[in-house]
Amino acid sequence: MNDLAVEFTGVTKQYKHFSLQNVNLELATGSIMGFVGANGAGKSTTIRILMGLIHQDSGAVKVLGHDMPADQAAAKRDIGFVSEDMRLYGPATVAWHMDFIRSIYPQWDKLYAEDLLRRFDIRKEQRVKGLSHGQRVKAALLLALARRPRLLVLDEPTTGLDPVARREVLAELTAVLADENRTILFSSHNTLDVEQISDQITFIDRGRIIDSANKEIFLDGWRRLRLMLPPNTAIPQLPGIVEVGGSSRLPVLTISHFEPAMVAACQQAGASVQAVDPMTLEEIFVVNVQNRREKAIA
Repeated sequence: MNDLAVEFTGVTKQYKHFSLQNVNLELATGSIMGFVGANGAGKSTTIRILMGLIHQDSGAVKVLGHDMPADQAAAKRDIGFVSEDMRLYGPATVAWHMDFIRSIYPQWDKLYAEDLLRRFDIRKEQRVKGLSHGQRVKAALLLALARRPRLLVLDEPTTGLDPVARREVLAELTAVLADENRTILFSSHNTLDVEQISDQITFIDRGRIIDSANKEIFLDGWRRLRLMLPPNTAIPQLPGIVEVGGSSRLPVLTISHFEPAMVAACQQAGASVQAVDPMTLEEIFVVNVQNRREKAIA
C-alpha cells in the first residue's frame, strides 16, 4: 500500500515569466509539510496543480492515490482546501455555508462543526460580509475541517491574521493530526508558523524545490560556528560550509551538516571556537536560498 498522500514526479509548468521546473515532492500520510517560499516562488502554482485547478505541462501527480488531473473529482472528495484569497458568499450567513457544504459532503461532522464554532468564537447567524478577516479565515477552515478530509491543503492561511487568531488556527491544525491518517500541506512564507507545527519542511525558490527534509534534520544539522583565528591561520576546511561571514580574524562559518567533531577539528587547525549557535528555520531558509542563487549565477 502506498503511504504517500501527495506525490509529484518531474512536474513542470511554463508561463511567460515564470516556470515550475522538475518538481519532485513526496508528502507521507499522517504528516504536516511546511511548504516554504518567498512570494512568487511557485507555492501557489504547485498547489493549484495538486488541486487540479491548472494542469502540469509534463510530469506525474498523484493525490490520495488518484492521478491528477484525470481523477480529480475522486480525489477532491477527500481534500479540504483553504486559501488566503478564498471567497465565501458575502450576503449569506455562516449557517447557510455550513448547510450547503453538508448537502454536498456526506461525511460532514455536525458535532465537530458546532465545536469549531465555539472554539473559533463564530456565531452561525453572522453574515460573512460582517466577519473580520480573521473570522473569515476561521470560517473557511471550519467548512474544510468539518468534512473530515483525509488531506488538508492550506495556501497561506495565516496571512493577515492577528496573533490571537493565528494561534487559534495553528492550535486547531495541530489537533487535526491526532488522527494519524490525516495529512496537511501548509504553504507559507511565514517560517515561524511552519516551524511551530510542521514535521516535514520543503523549500521552493524560483520554481525549483531546493531542499526537503524532516524539520529536526534541518534544525539539528545547521549551525553557525564563531571562530577566532590567530594571525596567518587559515579557515578550517570543514565539510558542509555553506557561507563564510564575519572578518578574517573572527570568521563565522554556516554549516549545513554539523557534527560535534567539527569543534575539535577547528581547534586542531589552530582556531578557537567562540560559539556554536543553532539557527532558526528562517535563517536556514534564507541562507539556503542565497547559496543556491549564487551557485546559479556562478
